Amino acid sequence: MLSTTTRRAFSALTRPTLQNALHTPLRPTPALHRLLSALAVLEQRDGKLNAGSLSAITAAQKLGGSIHAFVAGSSIKPVAEEAAKVDGVEKVIAVDNAAYEKGLPENYAPLLVENIKKGGYTHVIAGHTAFGKNLLPRVAALLDSQQISDITAIENDKTFVRPIYAGNAIATVESSDDIKIITIRGTAFPAASIGSGSAAIEDGVDPKVESATEWVSEDLAKSDRPDLATAPRVVSGGRGLKSKDDFDKIMLPLADTLGAAVGASRAAVDSGYADNSLQVGQTGKVVAPQLYLAVGISGAIQHLAGMKDSKVIAAINKDGDAPIFQVADVGLVGDLFEKVPELTEKLKA
Repeated sequence: MLSTTTRRAFSALTRPTLQNALHTPLRPTPALHRLLSALAVLEQRDGKLNAGSLSAITAAQKLGGSIHAFVAGSSIKPVAEEAAKVDGVEKVIAVDNAAYEKGLPENYAPLLVENIKKGGYTHVIAGHTAFGKNLLPRVAALLDSQQISDITAIENDKTFVRPIYAGNAIATVESSDDIKIITIRGTAFPAASIGSGSAAIEDGVDPKVESATEWVSEDLAKSDRPDLATAPRVVSGGRGLKSKDDFDKIMLPLADTLGAAVGASRAAVDSGYADNSLQVGQTGKVVAPQLYLAVGISGAIQHLAGMKDSKVIAAINKDGDAPIFQVADVGLVGDLFEKVPELTEKLKA
């Protein structure tokens, strides 16, 4: 047994140590950081890597753990080799099967789940695009996790920031799920650059799930203009253009003169002035170009949610009280049918 003197000395020695331990917050150790592992789901079309989907790798880098990339489709090797050159990626998981070429979520989701389980990933990240919004909710359901959608910032490995109410409020959410399923807003995370990386390429697990869904066909609007989601300059037309003929007559020469992508408000799309792939807004594409020029767009809150992060916003509208002018850096009140052709001619000169 300890003597009375020894017990007193032991008590005096340990009391401050215990108090300090109780009042000192636990900090993640390097060993804990090494346990973090993220899988960035990349998009491809016709054997070409979608550069915009590399934003998922940028987001993964902010977590601090290991990063693997995932691609699937037909003749996927060139895409995998390109992804392997991205700095920071340790491994590329590739599944070469024509069944996944079009990214149908009915068979792509089980494929992704099998590879997530095999890799033991803590985070799965994809862009908040049509592909990501189709795929990841199914993956989350199969893994019994709560998806975290459209995030704009990462505070730590379990705390994320995302806009709500069409961007009028910002929510900070914390997830306790073992596997965190995340879609990111591409305009908040720049695409990772393809550099001198030399990641290993590994064949993924292919469960070859039978699907009742079959790809039939697609009708794409093709254009030589820059891609709307990534273009540095965007010109968008709204209901004020009155018809498809006027939309094409007014907007296309302006876009070509500026070397800009063409966008449209939902009102213009619903009225048939423009293809729905050009819609900018809460239910369309979110863009953040260097220049966003809104023509004949009143500025409904749903539209502003898709473009208000643009570096410079210019607007042309005959209504001086239109909400678009509240967010515009430069505004011109006037008849767009006169002002836009005049602007186009001066830009050409």
